[in-house]
Amino acid sequence: MKTLPPGLQESLASGATTLCRCWKLVRADEVLLGFTDHDEDLVFDGVTYRAASGFTASSIDQSLGLNVDGLEVQGALVDDALNEDDLAAGLFDNARITVLLVDWRKPDNRIILFAGSIGEVSRGEVQFSAEIRGLAHALNQPRGRLFQRSCDADLGDTRCGIDISGGAYHGTGTVTQVSDSRSFRASGLEAFASDWFSRGRLIWETGANAGSVMEVKVHDLVSGEAVIELWEPMAKGIATGDAFAVTAGCDKTWRTCRERFGNGDNFRGFPFMPGNDWVTSYPNKGEGNDGNKLSG
Repeated sequence: MKTLPPGLQESLASGATTLCRCWKLVRADEVLLGFTDHDEDLVFDGVTYRAASGFTASSIDQSLGLNVDGLEVQGALVDDALNEDDLAAGLFDNARITVLLVDWRKPDNRIILFAGSIGEVSRGEVQFSAEIRGLAHALNQPRGRLFQRSCDADLGDTRCGIDISGGAYHGTGTVTQVSDSRSFRASGLEAFASDWFSRGRLIWETGANAGSVMEVKVHDLVSGEAVIELWEPMAKGIATGDAFAVTAGCDKTWRTCRERFGNGDNFRGFPFMPGNDWVTSYPNKGEGNDGNKLSG
């Protein structure tokens, strides 16, 4: 049970309440934003809570135990506070959010109603809707390693051990022709074979998407020029002349780790784990019954 500050308790007991809700949001890039459903901006604790955002929220679903509490908020896509480009760029993904009940006459009279993070976000032409998840949501995330055939390390991390900053695993290019918001041709990658950058990371260095990161779906080499398709469309348009850096990709299989990267000793999967075909197999007569290992 929450304990109300004396001033807020008196306001509620008076019968003529002057309450509003405020939302303090910290994006992935640590930019702090404030919103309120009051009809005027409020300022406290050094944060301006803007009324022009059109923020509204559903009731808060809270329960005892470790169930994930939540609510849904909606708002307008307006100027520098909330806009389509920032949402599409993922700046609000997993953003930290705090919901407060505030007496707008005396903002010091307030209480935290809810704290959590932003989950699934859907966007329309002029508004957005976001799912807000409680702090217990973090307890639902997988922890530890999975027993699986594929590698669970990321290419270039400490568990993998490959230095992808070297020239063999890192390239830079410039867009020469744009097909759509996720497909284009580029120069500067002629020395790399087809598929080398598939599943790799592409970082835009110039242009409207500068600083944005996207995973490469397909990398091909056609007539001496790289053809790249990204997994998702970029938030802003790709233009001829945009420069980018890209790192090699890995499909996390034992064969790729051993043959392409020569890194079999650091493979973080279980490539010889028996599958369903082994479970359903049965004894038979013929060749291959010499007691040797089944693969490798």
